[in-house]
Formats: sequence, C-alpha cells, structure tokens
Amino acid sequence: MRRHNYLKLGLLTFAAAGPLTLGAAGPVTPVTKPPETTHVTPVSGNLPVTFLADRVTYDKIAGIVTAEGHVQAWQNDHYLAADEVTFDRSTDVAAARGHVVIVEPDGQIVFGDYAEVSQGMKNGIIKGMRSLLANGGKLAANGARRTEGKLNELARGVYSSCDICRLDPDRAPEWQIRADHMTQDLEAKRIEFYDAWLDAWGFPVFWFPWMSTTDPSVRRQSGFLPPSIGASSEHLGAFASIPYFWVLDEQSDLTLTPNVNADQGGQLQAEYRRWFNEGRIDLSGGIASDEDKLAGYVFAKANFTWNDTWRYGANINLGNSAVYLRDYMITPFAFNFLGSSVFIEGFGFGSYAKLDASIYQALNGTISQSTLPYVLPRFQYNYLGEPDLWGGRLSVDTMAYNVFREAGTSDQRLAGRFTWDRPFTGILGEQYKVTAQVTAAAYQASQLNLEPDYGSVATATTSHAQPQVAVRVSWPFVRDAGSLGTQLIEPIVQLIGAPQSGNSLHDHLPNEDSLDYEFTDTTLFSLNRFGGYDRFDGGARANFALHGNWTFAGGQQLDGLVGASAIQHIDTNLYPQFQPWNGFDRGKHLSDVVGRVSLVPNKWVDFTARARVDHSNGDVHFADAVMGIGRPILRLNPGYVYGSTNPYDLYTFNYFTPGALLPTNRNISFFQPRNEASLGLSSHFGHTTLSFDIRQNLQSGQTDGWNSHAHWEDECTALDMLLAQRYTSILGDHGTTTILFTITLKTVGQIGIT
Repeated sequence: MRRHNYLKLGLLTFAAAGPLTLGAAGPVTPVTKPPETTHVTPVSGNLPVTFLADRVTYDKIAGIVTAEGHVQAWQNDHYLAADEVTFDRSTDVAAARGHVVIVEPDGQIVFGDYAEVSQGMKNGIIKGMRSLLANGGKLAANGARRTEGKLNELARGVYSSCDICRLDPDRAPEWQIRADHMTQDLEAKRIEFYDAWLDAWGFPVFWFPWMSTTDPSVRRQSGFLPPSIGASSEHLGAFASIPYFWVLDEQSDLTLTPNVNADQGGQLQAEYRRWFNEGRIDLSGGIASDEDKLAGYVFAKANFTWNDTWRYGANINLGNSAVYLRDYMITPFAFNFLGSSVFIEGFGFGSYAKLDASIYQALNGTISQSTLPYVLPRFQYNYLGEPDLWGGRLSVDTMAYNVFREAGTSDQRLAGRFTWDRPFTGILGEQYKVTAQVTAAAYQASQLNLEPDYGSVATATTSHAQPQVAVRVSWPFVRDAGSLGTQLIEPIVQLIGAPQSGNSLHDHLPNEDSLDYEFTDTTLFSLNRFGGYDRFDGGARANFALHGNWTFAGGQQLDGLVGASAIQHIDTNLYPQFQPWNGFDRGKHLSDVVGRVSLVPNKWVDFTARARVDHSNGDVHFADAVMGIGRPILRLNPGYVYGSTNPYDLYTFNYFTPGALLPTNRNISFFQPRNEASLGLSSHFGHTTLSFDIRQNLQSGQTDGWNSHAHWEDECTALDMLLAQRYTSILGDHGTTTILFTITLKTVGQIGIT
C-alpha cells in the first residue's frame, strides 16, 4: 500500500534560485503527474514537501528519512521522482537514486542516475545526466555540479536540438556540440562551451576553443548573432557582417550590423523594435559609402490599435540613392522612388473609413521629384447596408483627396458612388439583378495641361455625374447527365442605361484613378470598367455572354465563358487613348470578343486561359494562360501573357496631341507588345522543398531571369540554398547573380554564406 506523506523536509524544497539545467540525450521517460489532491501553495523553504512512496522509514538515531519505491515528491510546480530518496537531517543533504527525474517550473526535465542536493538545491551534483531544455534543446553530460544556485558545471557535455532516433538511440544526431567542459549560467541565461567540436552526423566538422550561446529558454538576450559572409557579390565583392543584438529593456531591442566589403566603403545598419500594449514600432536605417558617395536610408513602421473600432499607423521610407539600395540589397529591387504614408482607419458594422496622407521621394534622375504627387490628405468611406424591405441592399463608397504636384496636375476631388442592388429569381428559374447607381465627382484642378492628364485647359473647376440603371439576367439550364455528371449552359445579358453626362472624352477633367483598364471577361459586366471616379462608361450599352460548365461525377470540371459588349455612342464613349487597344475600336458598336476557359481533367492538372480577340479580323489583343501539372512531389507551372500594348508607358510623356483621336507616333514604347512566357517547377517530399522558375521575354528574345531554391528542414536543422540570375538591367547594371546558402541550427543560430 502506497503512503501519502506530508513532511517538512526543507532540503527537498526546490529553491527559487534557478532551474538545474543539466543534460539530455536518449529516450524520454514519461513523468507521472501529481495526484489531483495536491494542494497548490507558494514555493517556500518553510512549507512541507508532499510525496508518495511505497515505503517510508525514519532512523531517529541517524536522523535519516528514507522513501523507497516509486517515490514522487512535489512542492507547488516543482517535481522529483526516483526509486529511492534519503534525507540526512544532520548534513542537510538529500540523495535520490535510480531513475531520477526532476521537473522544473519552466518545463525543463532533468534525468539522472544519482543526485545529491543541499541548501534548497542551491548546491548539488548529478551523475549520468540527460536534460530536456525549452524549445527542443537537449543536453547530456557525464556529470554536473551546481554552485550557489547560479552556475551549473558539466563534464564531457553534449548539446543538440535534434531528436534521438527511436529505432537506433545510439545513432549520432544530425548535429551536436560536444565539449570537454560546459557551464550554464542560470542568471545570465548563457551556455558556454570549452574545447568544443561541432559534429554533423557523428563527424567532426569544426573546432572552436570557446563558444557561447543563449539558453533555449530565453526569448531575447544581448549578444553577437551568427555572421554572414560572401565570397563575391556583384556590387560589393567579398563581404562579411556580424550583427549584434542588444536587449534594451523588456519592450525594446536593437540590432547593429556592420558590413565590410571589398568593392565599396562599408555600411552600418541598425534595426530598432519596441512593443507597446497597443502596438509596436519598427525602425531600420543604414549609412554607407557607396560608389565613393555617402548614402543612407531610414525605414519606419508603426501600427497601433486605439480601440475595438479604430487603429492608426505610419509607413515612412526615406533614402537618397536607388543605386545604394540595389548594391547593398536593402530592398529586393532598386526603386526609382520611395513612398511614405500615415493613416487612421476604422471598422464598423458593414462600414470602413480611412484617412491617410502620402508623399513620394525620387531617388535618381530618371524621375523628377517635381512630378511626383503629394496626397495631403485622402479620405475613403465604404458602407454596405442590410437588406431593406424590398429585398435590396444599399452600398455607399466615397473618396476625397488633395493631390499636389510641383510640376504637373494638382487637383482636389470630392466623389461618391451610391449603389442599390436587388437580386431575385423568376418563375422559370432565371436570375435577375437590378442595379441603380449614381456616381458624382467635383474637382478643382490646376496645371491640367501637364502630366499626367495633358488636358486642353490649364485650370478647371468642374464636376461630372452619371446615374445608371442596369438589369442583368442569367438563365442557367442544368442537366443531370447521370454518370457523366452535371452540365450547365447559362446565357447572360446585361443592359445598362446611362446618359453621356459623365462622358470619358472630357479632357478638362483630372484623371488620377482611371488611367487604364484591361478589358477581359473579369470586367465584362462591370458598370464602370475604369473602376474609379474620374472616367465613366457613358451611354446605353449591352453586355452579353454564354457561360458553360460541365462537372463530371469524378470531380473533373470544364468551365468556359465567351462574351462581348455593344455600345450606342461609338464616337464619344471612351477616352481616345484607349481605342482600339482596350477592346473598343473607333467606329464600331461591337467590342472585341473576350473569353475564358478553365479545365480540371483530374487531380494532377488544372488549366485556365483568357483572351481578347478582334471580332472583325481575329487579331489577338490580349491573352494569358496558367497551368498546373502534377502533385506536390513534382509540380509544373507554365504560364504565358500577351498584350498588344504596354500601358505602363502611356502617361509618361505627352503622346497625344490635344484633340487628336490617336497617338501621333505609333512607334512609341506604349505600342510595343508585352509577350512573356514563364515556367515554374516545384517539388515537396519529406523534409525537402525544391523550386525553380524562369521568365522569358518573347518579344525581345531575352531571358529576364531565373530563380532556384532548395529548402530542407526537420526538428533541429534547416538548410536553404538560393541561386538566382537576373539578366535585365536595373540602374544601368548588367544584371546580377545571387548565391545564398544558409544553415540554421535551431536554438543556436543561423549562418549565411553568399
């Protein structure tokens, strides 16, 4: 019969001086939890230790208490288990023998063959130790000694975070650090290794006379981080950096990273982080000598929560050289400009509001600072109501802003859109959606004749508005084909009535948010295909399409749509810059034909393609296709995109003579087609992930670039290798080659080699 004892054995009380962090290796023995009857009390050397044992004897003459057989002892969150525990009251020494298990309050588990502790575990020894540390760390040693509850000294110690093979416990782990002598500073939370080797799969690969690492239980601690080194960089040459992580207090820390290199003057980076109850701030910056010039940057992010409805923040980005950002790889690409903004936004029931302000900074001579906009400020509000008594739903969208340019159009706008939608089903199964919409905008503009509008007047105080009524009807015909699955044919017709009051031809209206759109199946049924408030689709028009779907019994699917749009006013409907390459050729009532097809023949293949084709001559004005082939073990993703024009160059210069209906020079870059193919490969199996992608410019015959990435990760190790090649030029360079190899030893650190 087991005995449940309450004794006041002070030396068995686990003192608060710190955990006994010793060693761990080998399989873990499950620890029995204390009985449910245990009383939780504060840790104190004056409180009794509760324990269970098969037998308990007390030698009054010798002053020794002996507990034998499945001994379990605990006080509050401290726990000890052993085959036998003796307590010598004359020497204040407690000894535990056989299958010793000690569980610390932080979850650390220590195993041993024999342990002696005294002075409330401030002093002690343990033999044949294995220990499970926080975050998967494992430590083993022939023996260890604790002194004053502050320092654990280990003899012939081994540390790793790798799991021990259950089938072959004697097999060496993937990596381990073994040392002749190890110390664990319980106050500084550091583990130090002396005369140590880093072993990989049992083979020594690197020796170091001394090494120090943070205890895995510590989330943050000051110290040097693993270095990054590179044999050669396209813009830096050979380089090396050793970051230093500095814990300022419980809420903030700082990382300082000096970088020395062969081809530039070096760099010093700093990253500051601070946490608050309501949010956090992240600051990063750097100063360097790049191409014999002093360069630097400052990036700052702040995000705070005010209450359950409102939050606010900022994103500040400042720099003085795009070349510097490219050379030191501060950003993935060297931007020609940087943007900064501050904001406050709120979330309500069915509503959203945001007030923000943005500025932009030019980084080199290719973009003039005077032409970049300052948005000071912009206000946005969106609301979606509940269904009303008639079954409809009202939505409200507003946008107001003030845009200032030193050289270019400056304008202020107040705009709103009110939309009421009412869907319903007819008696024959036809689906209706009735929409009433009113959009209006008022403007005050100056320098309207400059970039990006190139209007016919210099200043304007004007407005435009457009009411619209639309009815969309779809009639899905569904057929159950039995073993062949389900088939659907759905004709769709949308009729839109609107005046020409919001005519997009008006060149005395500023244009900030409707510069371009791509007419495809995704915008076929849009009431305003420009998407913004500055340009409208005016007049009466009809959109129609035929949608089909075949879903097979086995899950295979074929889905497609083909459609077009017809407009009433062929001369004055759309802004001239968009004819005919946006799908509406001047002088024709019927648009290009748009289509989409999606095919999923089995679980290994999926394919989607869309196109826009001139209905009169069959010319393709736009096309794209994406495909997926295979399973996670091997996946192929080819892609293709074609566009007859390049809209990114449309508003860079004044290609359009005021009043002209077509550009005066069709050799400009705007008319150079986009024609690109891409191919991606990926594979995931076990702990390994592989990927490769390449992009080919078919118009120029040049490969834009390719990337390959290999990643392997298990419970204790992560290996990454990145190999990339860019052939396109950024800021006049000749492309770059990137090779990055990263080794992560979990709980120890990461080493990067470039």
